[in-house]
Amino acid sequence: MLKVEIDSFAYSEKTILKNISFTLKPGEHLSILGESGCGKSTLLHLVYGLLHLENGSIFYNEKKLLGPTKTLIPGEPFMKLVAQEFNIMPFTTVAENLGSHLSGLDEEKDKKRIDELLEVVEMESFKNTMVKNLSGGQKQRVALAKALANEPEILLLDEPFSSIDVFRKNKLRRKIFSYLKRNNIGCIIATHESDEALAFSDEILMLKNGTEELFGTPEFIYKNVETEYQAGFFGEANLLPKSLFCSEKNSKELIIFPHQLKISEEKTKLEITVKKSYFKGSHYLIEADFGGKAIFFNNPFILKIGEVLYLRFSENT
Repeated sequence: MLKVEIDSFAYSEKTILKNISFTLKPGEHLSILGESGCGKSTLLHLVYGLLHLENGSIFYNEKKLLGPTKTLIPGEPFMKLVAQEFNIMPFTTVAENLGSHLSGLDEEKDKKRIDELLEVVEMESFKNTMVKNLSGGQKQRVALAKALANEPEILLLDEPFSSIDVFRKNKLRRKIFSYLKRNNIGCIIATHESDEALAFSDEILMLKNGTEELFGTPEFIYKNVETEYQAGFFGEANLLPKSLFCSEKNSKELIIFPHQLKISEEKTKLEITVKKSYFKGSHYLIEADFGGKAIFFNNPFILKIGEVLYLRFSENT
């Protein structure tokens, strides 16, 4: 088990992380979800051992990880980090890149392992291609395969699919995370993509300004957002007074997602004017005006600009 306790971490005088605590069991997947600059990459570098943690501790199976000031070569041997700067050799082939992380003692076994890794990242046809001739997304896939070569116990991923085309990204994510689960490889992924975090995580740690904002299962996180920052990771969200939807007279505001608002045949307190319809394939996202405030809701068909409608809250949709 990996156990991380970070009281604080700073670059010079600027505190980057504080009061971060979590554990990672074998084969478990944790997503670090947060906006750019919130400390996601720094957290991965601390766990891997590239940065020295003075105020806190990191343990793996009861052994304290000492970091770069106490080790000859920074980085823990049972972990692999796929950083945003790809650690690959440009003037060798894809196969040679992967082979550089294998023992070289059994040529036939190494060839099979290279073919297996290339299949995982869908790069079979580029086996003998020079890395310098690959696209950014292809290089990212080589870096992923290279990190998996020696079957690490923990894989740290820093925005690992950022350069990969959307049409390939979804399939590749399914293959990578399924492979990790089958091989009981723990994973910590830094991401700002909520779809990725919700679909492939056992737990999510949401960061804001280097501190824990929310922590829990994907279901818990999604159902317990309370601020616009938290809700903003899951698309357009509405912050509306609770009094609009019930008889209670209080000032509490609710986070309501577009799929939770429906057009009402009867008059309600939520009278809106349609401003624009955005086609989303399976539905339209409607932007409307409510007393000078932008409101978003889903609808199966396009609506006319300027149309006045009433909305109701449908919690179970």
